[in-house]
Amino acid sequence: MAVEPPIYTIKNAHLSFGLNPLFTGVELNISKGDKICLVGRNGSGKSTLLKVISGVIEPDNAEIFIQPGTKISYMPQEADFSMYKTLREIVLSGLEKYTQEQEYKADILIENLKIMQDQSPMQASGGELKKASLARALISEPDILLLDEPTNHLDIETIEKLEEIINKFQGAVIVISHDRMFLNNVSKQTFWLDRGILHSNNRGFAFYEQWQEQILEQEIIAQKYLNKKIEEETEWLHRGVTARRKRNQGRLRRLQQLRQERRAQIKQIGSVNLEIESGELRSKLVIEAKHICKAYNGRELVKDFSIKVIKGNRLGIVGPNGAGKTTLIKLLTKKLEPDSGFVRIGKNLEEAYFDQNRITLDPKKTLWKTLCNEGDHIWVRGHYRHVVAYLKDFLFKPDQAQCPVSALSGGEKNRLMLAVALAKASNFLVLDEPTNDLDMDTLDLLQEVLDEYQGTILIVSHDRDFMDKIATSILYMKGDGSIVEHVGSYSELLEKLKNIPQKEVKKIARANDVKEEKIKNINKLSYKDKRLLEVLPQEIEELEEKILQIENTLSTDTELYVKDANEFDKLTAQLEEYKALKEEKEILWLEIEIKAEKLEN
Repeated sequence: MAVEPPIYTIKNAHLSFGLNPLFTGVELNISKGDKICLVGRNGSGKSTLLKVISGVIEPDNAEIFIQPGTKISYMPQEADFSMYKTLREIVLSGLEKYTQEQEYKADILIENLKIMQDQSPMQASGGELKKASLARALISEPDILLLDEPTNHLDIETIEKLEEIINKFQGAVIVISHDRMFLNNVSKQTFWLDRGILHSNNRGFAFYEQWQEQILEQEIIAQKYLNKKIEEETEWLHRGVTARRKRNQGRLRRLQQLRQERRAQIKQIGSVNLEIESGELRSKLVIEAKHICKAYNGRELVKDFSIKVIKGNRLGIVGPNGAGKTTLIKLLTKKLEPDSGFVRIGKNLEEAYFDQNRITLDPKKTLWKTLCNEGDHIWVRGHYRHVVAYLKDFLFKPDQAQCPVSALSGGEKNRLMLAVALAKASNFLVLDEPTNDLDMDTLDLLQEVLDEYQGTILIVSHDRDFMDKIATSILYMKGDGSIVEHVGSYSELLEKLKNIPQKEVKKIARANDVKEEKIKNINKLSYKDKRLLEVLPQEIEELEEKILQIENTLSTDTELYVKDANEFDKLTAQLEEYKALKEEKEILWLEIEIKAEKLEN
């Protein structure tokens, strides 16, 4: 098989910012049809190298050869589209000489990527802007396509469409992404930029970790042979990253166990075993939602959804952009009231919320002061850590501790925001798109932190590999208001969705129609419900009196445990029993009240 000659070559490229060399002696060849992934830690210079290849930045020194007529198209990680009126204008701006005869190219891409072409860039979501930026890079039919974090803000349907586009693309592609599964599916070669040196491998990302470890092993052996001190950073990579990956199997076994526990919980919740439900499950309850609904402008985002979240569950929330994932999180955390149904959360819940748009960093503050305004230690998940040691956990060098936040790269800022969020005392963690702009090593670190986290986690992410390794179950939002919980991995869920026969889809739809018709036919409360509405308030009041009596006895007779331990145990057991029974009756009364209000309306 003939090897394609390179259409682009760089030899001995050097680039420095100030006194710091970003990369030295970089050499690479790009041939037609190459599918290359470019990986490396945040701040290593990946985006800058793409800008050098695209011609946006000139290196300090390099020999560059471009085959005459070669067209290069570059999609940056972030772009300023404020000068355009519509997303369609953004797409068309990718053409060097735009004529009306070429508009069909924009039409094809807009339809293929489902772009809301008439929307203003100022009102468009991150996902819509990313699709428009991608179409802009593709419209000129380049020979070399450079994509910097193209999967950020895209839903799974668009990511799969992008995978299809790249695999069919006739030219060469170089892509930077943190999405492991995406890179596995599109790459056939790997460039690894590490401490200023570019390593290349003629195999795709699926072989990256094995190849990376081999390079690190060889480097350590060479340094030992030459009797040199091993670089601190290399040692960290070897002991830290490599050791983390070797622990992956143990983490996977633990995740399988947690998924089995979630299956058992759902089975118990769905059963009529009241003893189980009022026992261990009740004491570990974090969130209970019953028949919640939420609509905006006549569109149902959440329709008749019920769930019980137990301590230690890790729920992933997935679905197309605009399906209502953030709305669901707000409903489950009581930041937003449902139109109908109710949500209650467990006692003593301490929430930490990570959302890149909500955590703000002061650019003038140092990393040290951002984490620890006074002193030199920070309280992290139950114990004190020195601020420099904690920063090293998030891949920052000791000398960066006194640097201002403004000196950090975009990925490094996200890493710092993550450090801030994860340092907060919490037993309930909400992560809204935490993987955007994080490098592979930081994702490894985040997975390990979440694996060790003892509390409950809600995660919104389109990163399939990340969700596969973290979530015990997946809440799938189709976009029509329906929500289905799948206990297992995100990849398993996607396979199931792809393999549902059309007959089954129609059967499910018919069953839902019948169910809705039955609900419509319920036009009055049953005799039992009417009777409960009358008697429950009195029963709740009687239980409150009993609870008050026992609490008064225990508070006034402080020596009761010493005098009569059996009586003390009996009273405390009764107190818990009455409280649980009161809570049960209050919920039942509330459910019937909601039902009655619906019928009146």
